[in-house]
Amino acid sequence: MGTFQIEGGKQLKGEITPQGAKNEALQVLCTVLLTSEKVTINNIPDIIDVNKLITLLGNLGVKIQKNGQGSYTFQADDVNINYLETEAFKKEGGSLRGSIMIVGPLLARFGKGYIPKPGGDKIGRRRLDTHFEGFINLGAKFRYNREDHFYGVENTGRLKGAYMLLDEASVTGTANIVMAAVLAEGLTTIYNAACEPYLQQLCGMLNSMGAKISGVGSNKLIIEGVEELGGCEHRILPDMIEIGSWIGLAAMTRSEITIKNVSWNNLGQIPNVFRKLGITLEKRGDDIFIPAHTDGYQIKTDIDGSILTVSDAPWPGFTPDLLSIVLVVATQAQGEVLIHQKMFESRLFFVDKLIDMGAKIILCDPHRAIVIGHNFQSQLKATTMSSPDIRAGISLLIAALSAKGTSTIQNIEQIDRGYERIGERLTALGASIVRV
Repeated sequence: MGTFQIEGGKQLKGEITPQGAKNEALQVLCTVLLTSEKVTINNIPDIIDVNKLITLLGNLGVKIQKNGQGSYTFQADDVNINYLETEAFKKEGGSLRGSIMIVGPLLARFGKGYIPKPGGDKIGRRRLDTHFEGFINLGAKFRYNREDHFYGVENTGRLKGAYMLLDEASVTGTANIVMAAVLAEGLTTIYNAACEPYLQQLCGMLNSMGAKISGVGSNKLIIEGVEELGGCEHRILPDMIEIGSWIGLAAMTRSEITIKNVSWNNLGQIPNVFRKLGITLEKRGDDIFIPAHTDGYQIKTDIDGSILTVSDAPWPGFTPDLLSIVLVVATQAQGEVLIHQKMFESRLFFVDKLIDMGAKIILCDPHRAIVIGHNFQSQLKATTMSSPDIRAGISLLIAALSAKGTSTIQNIEQIDRGYERIGERLTALGASIVRV
């Protein structure tokens, strides 16, 4: 396992450009399976999870051509559908949660899709019911091998359009069902659909391939099935989670940082939530400028004086992927905040590492934590820790960069799963990070 050694307490300065969005990439890469024509995707992040999915597509027989940094052309004109039943696929597919999204396209085009129980972050139970209930609504037959934890859906002929009310506004579930429904016969209505920018991007891409999807951006999608899709060229949005991470980094290290080309229109509540923490953000064109917070930052209260609560919610609510960042940023704020992580029951369990560093945090239960900020009166202390998941990992890295002394973070492959060349990019801002 790799390790970062971080010398903290350094003030950073400069510009950083966010990578392409990981969560969008994992969706749009799977669309290449829906057509035999060439599909070019640009701004693909060079990170472990995305590279694993590209490798999986190649093993399925998809032709892959790298055009340059972050740009690939794919052609799925000779897919080896039998690869799904091999031991190699069971091992490969099980190591990546994003692999679940190949099922919808394969089912729609080839009549069957299988997947082992997907891996990914250990942040609590992440149910797959929404995906498979959607496929069943479209006429597929579901099967599950409990012994091998192997899921499958099969269908003879074309899927049939249907009305469905999703039991939860699952982003990956909605994406998977949409990719299956675009080739189904007739009309599909998906109510309580997720409407994140990445889902909007997916729908826009599919429409450019010849799909007929309306209601994009709302929680009600209407899809008129077509017989086939063509090729297209698509560009992935900048990663909003990385943008939020760099806002938190700038505040915690009291650094002057400009985040370039952030696609402001797709950031939703993110700027507003950080402003509630007292952080100054300036919109400069499509960039975010964060001045050095030499006098700290003060958490706002609710209008009646109650303690601020920051919680996650389906889009356009605040993304759960940034609650870990908000929590660590609050440790040096002036004031208190209640962090309420509704979606995952294990995502707050990294706070013990922050407490070891001197943070004042009360873990109320698996979903809630109260943070009492130090207002930079007491610097966090360096320590040795391990990264349990992607978002906790980057939060611990931010804490280490603000801390006094040299910290060690183990299991940094978790961070590499979601952040491209992170050591190199932060070193360019003046951070002291050594990969061991």
